[in-house]
Amino acid sequence: MTITNYSMQSFVDEQRKFFASGATKSYDFRLQQLKKLKEAIALRQDKILEALHEDLGKPNLEGCFELAVISEISYAIKNLKKWMKPKRVSAGIENFPACAKIHSEPLGVVLIIGPWNYPFTLMISPLVGAIASGNCAMLKPSELAPHTSALITELIKDIFPPEYICIQEGGVEVAQELLATKFDHIFFTGGTKIGQIVMESAAKQLTPVTLELGGKSPCIVDKETNLKITAQRITWGKFINAGQTCIAPDYILVDKAIKQEFIQEIKQCVHDFFGDNPAQSPDFARIINQKQFDRLEQLLDSGDIIVGGETNRENKYIAPTIIDNVPLNSPIMAEEIFGPIMPILEYNHLDEAINIINSKPKPLALYFFSNNSENKKRILHETSSGGLCFNETIMQVGVKDLPFGGVGDSGIGAYHGKTSFDTFSHKKAVLSRYFWGDLKWRYAPYSDKIVNTFKNFYTK
Repeated sequence: MTITNYSMQSFVDEQRKFFASGATKSYDFRLQQLKKLKEAIALRQDKILEALHEDLGKPNLEGCFELAVISEISYAIKNLKKWMKPKRVSAGIENFPACAKIHSEPLGVVLIIGPWNYPFTLMISPLVGAIASGNCAMLKPSELAPHTSALITELIKDIFPPEYICIQEGGVEVAQELLATKFDHIFFTGGTKIGQIVMESAAKQLTPVTLELGGKSPCIVDKETNLKITAQRITWGKFINAGQTCIAPDYILVDKAIKQEFIQEIKQCVHDFFGDNPAQSPDFARIINQKQFDRLEQLLDSGDIIVGGETNRENKYIAPTIIDNVPLNSPIMAEEIFGPIMPILEYNHLDEAINIINSKPKPLALYFFSNNSENKKRILHETSSGGLCFNETIMQVGVKDLPFGGVGDSGIGAYHGKTSFDTFSHKKAVLSRYFWGDLKWRYAPYSDKIVNTFKNFYTK
């Protein structure tokens, strides 16, 4: 469906009128909308799982990871009153007597653009923050996951009026129309190249952005680790959703001393998880489309395949694949893989691994498996990433009190839990003074004595 700029603007105009009415700002209104959203999702759980399977071949359990957004709504419902409460801060002795507070106010009408890899939760999760903070929202789900897009559209239209929460399906043309329209905030989840386009469009209208992007999230395996559990957690984190996860371990850096033993453990995990023929496993997803399939298939030539490598273009299937002897300048090390291909590189000293990571753009996530406390400190202090996990993969995304977001090329801003509320809020600084206690020293004419008093006051 192609939408003219006039009609798109008219939708936003109606939302601005509704926002201006003040209806979205009260605690009771926000609470009721969150409850309606939670109930609507709960009633459609099976339909959501079906849509995710149709679009990505997601196993039901992996689909349930997307249903976990319900717990995020519950968390917002539980904490909403506390989040909305103004925060009192010191007004300073120079303002005595006075009261200083930070008030969280909604931004207005916000645009949320969702991705195709987790098309339900990554559309709904930021919406939770937008509703909790009192905004109106325009939603644009990914056209590359059409079944999920249609389901979200039906859900949103069923429970929310378009002047409050509006949703527009469609492809690039619709996205371009939206980006040409003035919003008060744009929240985008997707690839870095499209993120640059979003930011460029937003800059023309001085619209602030949150960009949840990606990058090559490295995983380091120290020789001082529990290899069996390490291999299990890495294999799971890499191959859920067929590797199409923005925080999936992109490549492995393993200490040379344990490399061969580590590879054997990974091989065993792949077999344990997906059987002799992963193509027949009900627990392994598919690539989203032929375009992504073709891109990934070309990366299989980047080294020596030691596990997997089988492909079926018609079924959009690429086996869980492990590649050894991968040069640092190979194609697979030049871009985010975003698929079920795991390159394994070795290092002799931790310095080498750190240098490799620091030679690339800052990743969305970094994983380090080790029992060595000193080495953990080095990774913490000598690398930079959106998030850092010790002895785990992926699970940081489920910690509601941890902000989720990138740094540098991997993103701008963050969300989840209270951070989502803050992302879609303006922190208004409010100073209140009384009419008594007014000191005359600040009024002209100024004396040398007052100037000297101030000089001494600020240098103490």
